[in-house]
Amino acid sequence: MKLRNIFRTPAGGASSAAEPGIIGKPMIQAFGASDPGCVRNNNEDYFLIAPALGLYLVADGMGGANAGEHASKLASETVREVVESADGHRDAATLVRAFEEANRRVMTQASRDPTMEGMGTTLVAALDLGQELVIASVGDSRVYIYENGRLRTITEDQTWVNEVGRRLGIDEESLKSHPMRHVLTMAIGVSEDLRIHTYPLKPAPGTEVLMCSDGLHGVVSEQQLAATLASSGTLEAKCQAMIQAARELGGPDNITAVLLRAS
Repeated sequence: MKLRNIFRTPAGGASSAAEPGIIGKPMIQAFGASDPGCVRNNNEDYFLIAPALGLYLVADGMGGANAGEHASKLASETVREVVESADGHRDAATLVRAFEEANRRVMTQASRDPTMEGMGTTLVAALDLGQELVIASVGDSRVYIYENGRLRTITEDQTWVNEVGRRLGIDEESLKSHPMRHVLTMAIGVSEDLRIHTYPLKPAPGTEVLMCSDGLHGVVSEQQLAATLASSGTLEAKCQAMIQAARELGGPDNITAVLLRAS
């Protein structure tokens, strides 16, 4: 299991010089963990916690051999690079540009290396701009917000089930076993015509934001996720509990969770 420690980002003051572009930055705690699950030998998920940039993300790679692992890491590190290079001018458009560049690089790498052909990745990221948290999403990795005792989904899955099946009126029970249920309608590295969803958030102190791959949200019910987030445990304990819950339910896919708490 890959683990990241809890990070606490400083608020304003002299330390703001180390975090260009972030003004009046609130305190945010973050913890992330990833597990290959119970079926797969390799882990194609990748997560990143970069508190100095106010950047947090989860990617779920796909492709033969090691291509999925390569795609998720390349896309994530590209987003980090673009956000870092934006210096004192970070905003929602910065995250969009970062996703577009990640898409270009993954497509370019796949075209140059036959072993990487067909690779791609989902990508969901949160960028802390001080007064708000901007979310960007491609694919079906998700962001949830837990506040006032309620779990709410922020992102919209770019999947056949969500964008086609439901619009056709297929009932939810049938969609759970539909042969197209795992098909994405959009991913990083698949098409030059990239659709990026963005969402602004203003989490109040104590609010928790969960970012995860479908190895978690596709296996563990939202009721169980909410119950875990409602507990009094640390961010680390909550992440580990959610991952363990997915493993106890068979862990059919890689499982990744990044949990943020505004304070």
